[in-house]
Amino acid sequence: MSNASSSAASTFTPFADVDRELAVTRRVLERLPEEKFAWQPHEKSMSLGRLAFHVATLPKWLVMTITADELDMASPPSLGDPQTTSAGLLRVFDENAAAAKAALAGANDAELQKPWTLRRGEHVLHQGAKGTIVRLWTVNHLVHHRGQLCLYLRLMNVPVPAVYFNSADEPEWVFT
Repeated sequence: MSNASSSAASTFTPFADVDRELAVTRRVLERLPEEKFAWQPHEKSMSLGRLAFHVATLPKWLVMTITADELDMASPPSLGDPQTTSAGLLRVFDENAAAAKAALAGANDAELQKPWTLRRGEHVLHQGAKGTIVRLWTVNHLVHHRGQLCLYLRLMNVPVPAVYFNSADEPEWVFT
């Protein structure tokens, strides 16, 4: 982010969309029926609860990317206990989303240009600038899995919230 702005919501930053993406993601998480957390659409698919917890913790990955120079998957950090209730899931997401917004607001261009490494022990899996990693491995990753959750909602016949403009269940054209 530039020094001219300290808000993750600034329209002049490469992460101007993060506040909106987090808000939309929360609306999707709110729709997930906790009585169906064990449901999975296919034997190779994650269960609804597991996928939802992954989405709820992805903002924590954003924080870890900004605050550390590497992540070693040989000893990954704890993401907390998987949640079995909607309230617990939303609490985890809200805590992680608030931390992600604060981390982005505090990051400057120099920090986001620093190298970041994903490794498994001595084996380097990927390296890139922190800003690129934040975009690809956290924000885009979150949006990807949020899309999967929307498909899960449709398959369970639960109304899908508008994500971009509208949905079949919320047909009014609104850009939030």
